[in-house]
Amino acid sequence: MIDGGRFDRSEKSSIFQSIKKKSISLSQSITYGPHTIAAMHAVFSGTYGSRTGTNSYWSTYKFKKEKFKTISEYLHDKNYYTVADVVNKLVIPQQGLDEFNIHDEQKDDLTILHVNYLEKMKKLDNDGKNFFLYLQYSNIHTGIMNEVLKVYDNFSSDYFSNKLLNENRYDKLFSKSEEYLEKMLNKIYELGLDKNSIILIMSDHGISVGEKIGERAYGAFCYDYTLHTFAYFLLPEFQPIEIKQQTRTIDFMPTILDYLKISLDPQYEKIDGESLIPLFNGNSLDEKTAFSETGNPLQEKAPPKKPNTHSIRTSEWKLIFNSYNNSKELYDLKNDPDENQNISGTNLEVENILWKKILEYL
Repeated sequence: MIDGGRFDRSEKSSIFQSIKKKSISLSQSITYGPHTIAAMHAVFSGTYGSRTGTNSYWSTYKFKKEKFKTISEYLHDKNYYTVADVVNKLVIPQQGLDEFNIHDEQKDDLTILHVNYLEKMKKLDNDGKNFFLYLQYSNIHTGIMNEVLKVYDNFSSDYFSNKLLNENRYDKLFSKSEEYLEKMLNKIYELGLDKNSIILIMSDHGISVGEKIGERAYGAFCYDYTLHTFAYFLLPEFQPIEIKQQTRTIDFMPTILDYLKISLDPQYEKIDGESLIPLFNGNSLDEKTAFSETGNPLQEKAPPKKPNTHSIRTSEWKLIFNSYNNSKELYDLKNDPDENQNISGTNLEVENILWKKILEYL
């Protein structure tokens, strides 16, 4: 998981495009939360944080573990050895993990560290043991934290008037993630783990480079530069295919379970995601709306305890509802992909349809 990886950069990257050619690529994958905590709890549970309880920076421990089972729990129950290496104790649900490891984002060489995990997994594989390994590449986040979050605020004119500098700063960090990813994949191929493993390469959210005043990094708004993520599945026996219709990161967990023929546990609540295996096989699947939300700190130093900005998205339209002031934003994503022209209040029927849909989640 490439923390803070922007979709547009993956499209321009020779390394990511090389992965795309041999994978099932999801070119319109939408995250639930534009920050890691909400985003990854939704991925692990296949369910939006509006239901699981983890819908903000402050709600890791509000995750309703008695109602929602995580992918690590499902695999642990099937005798997989489950391991995670992450940046801190808050970013993913810990239940079902045999090893929950935290790296030092300021000091550790994540390539060396994570290659070591791959070698440990290969030993398990040699012994006939299945495994689940979740690795968070946090160095983009660390660079942005040190060079942006600690230096500017969400309204700093010095930041927003220097977009080229912001782009260059981000691109340097992104290129390091490309080097990391290339070395990790080479190690996976060297160990032969690609032949019998599901490999998912994904980002949790993107990061601003100064597109909209009010968000210097991520977590304040629900625009596509943070919600539109990349995702590539490398699966044995599946042909490469690009899936262009909208999918959600909450679909990853049920897709993996479906591939492994692991049934959802009826003792837990129904999840929001659905298996994408029909699309992987070249069949059709009705496109679902994608719900996202976050807590905009506005003029405060810390984000609010509960989300106050929400969005509902299709491939062509997005409605944003800012519950802190009851304002709405409607964007025609086909003709205005950068979401510059708010056409809410212009009597378009699609706004009424999306408004009813967003109310279902709120």
